[in-house]
Amino acid sequence: MPRTPPTESSSPSSLPASQSVSGPVRLKRRILIADDSNTTRVQLQKLLETDPNLSVDLVSDGREALAALTERPYSIVLTDLKMPRLDGMQLIEEVQKLRLPVAIIVTTGYGSIDEAVRAMRMGATDFLTKPIDLDHLRLVVARALRERALHDEVASLREQLHDRYAFHNILSKSPRMHEVFELIGNVAQTTTTVLIEGETGTGKEQVARAIHEASSARTGAFIAINCAAVPETLLESELFGHEKGAFTSAVGQRKGRFELADGGTLFLDEVGDVPAPMQAKLLRVLQERRFERVGGAESIEVDVRVIAATNRSLQQLVKDGKFREDLYYRLNVVKIDLPPLHERTEDIPLLAMHFAEKYARPGSGPKQITPEAMEILLSYHWPGNIRELENAIERACVTSRDDLIRPENLPPDATAPAKTNVPLQVDLSRSLPDQLSELTASFEERYLRKALKKTRGHIGRTAHITGLSRRSISDKITQYGIDKSLFKQD
Repeated sequence: MPRTPPTESSSPSSLPASQSVSGPVRLKRRILIADDSNTTRVQLQKLLETDPNLSVDLVSDGREALAALTERPYSIVLTDLKMPRLDGMQLIEEVQKLRLPVAIIVTTGYGSIDEAVRAMRMGATDFLTKPIDLDHLRLVVARALRERALHDEVASLREQLHDRYAFHNILSKSPRMHEVFELIGNVAQTTTTVLIEGETGTGKEQVARAIHEASSARTGAFIAINCAAVPETLLESELFGHEKGAFTSAVGQRKGRFELADGGTLFLDEVGDVPAPMQAKLLRVLQERRFERVGGAESIEVDVRVIAATNRSLQQLVKDGKFREDLYYRLNVVKIDLPPLHERTEDIPLLAMHFAEKYARPGSGPKQITPEAMEILLSYHWPGNIRELENAIERACVTSRDDLIRPENLPPDATAPAKTNVPLQVDLSRSLPDQLSELTASFEERYLRKALKKTRGHIGRTAHITGLSRRSISDKITQYGIDKSLFKQD
């Protein structure tokens, strides 16, 4: 029986709202039915096309099915196992060999369950027994479409990794990060000093490198130093270099980071940890663009753009007397604030897929992330930000025994049930007394409500439990707007 020619749709079909996923989906919601029974093909087509979002094409054997699958994209192929020329098992084998992005559902008689199980092991996503239960068919197709939609999104994201969502060495589809990209583009062609603030693991060094790479005027090297990792006694030598004999172990002349970065960019990571004596020397270099090596008298002039980064608020450190105000203003000419990962969750699928590609085994394709695992990634708070996500995906790639990353492959921290209480958020841009007063008030109100619930709103007994006077209890009830009558009804 000749196959029905694929019908062209005027616009791409889409999943119902309840089944859609965020982000672009490359494939249409098109289903291919492969069965040598014309009656079965037509019945299934009529049933499935009652959903206006689905388009169904028909073929009579596996060879025609394979030709159709290579001609155009399908979300699902519904295939019988017993067909002429190329049977269902051979079709599955060819689909896997060609790595075609399609979900496979097989149909079989009651006497061939073993074959259906074998088809699942070969790569089929589900199977149906004949005669086909129509309600069960709808459920199986809906489930396959949901899973396929995630795979389609990942495929689309992979195509756009180095196009729409890539900016130099940074990947993001977050509007907040795109604002950062724009700021990087504006500052790149200047020599302006830049301050980057963000939590640990948000990619501060990647942003600094992007500024350097986007600058056509910076022909020198990108030189980085972690100020917190260098002992105070060695930091001056690391930054400015030293002459032979400057100190006991100085057996020869050595150039410092400023000199090595001449014509390029010097990245001062964790600049908030620079000791006070070095802050004064750093300020002088930023003002004059010249310095002397340790133990030397020659003044060395350099053309260096300085980019500083910190995971703490320099403004707060200034208020606390731990950082020079004049140095802060010298560094804070242009400031870039990097949002934590939990505030840009739209980037999680993009980054997870990128890391799955990065840690793919040699000669193998990247592992796919199951919908259940992706749901966990999206709901986790990621206190370690992008660095923690990268570690999680690397671990998952190592522990996964097949081509799929499942929930059990993710770190225990990510899969642990979320705590009911909200973790304390530390905001270093605000003073400690202000935040303590808010936390105290919040705890006081919760404590008072719990005490009132225990005493059913009785002021005297609540005062006895809390150790406060009756008048204090009444004042606090008014302060927090608590309705005592609610507790008397319990």
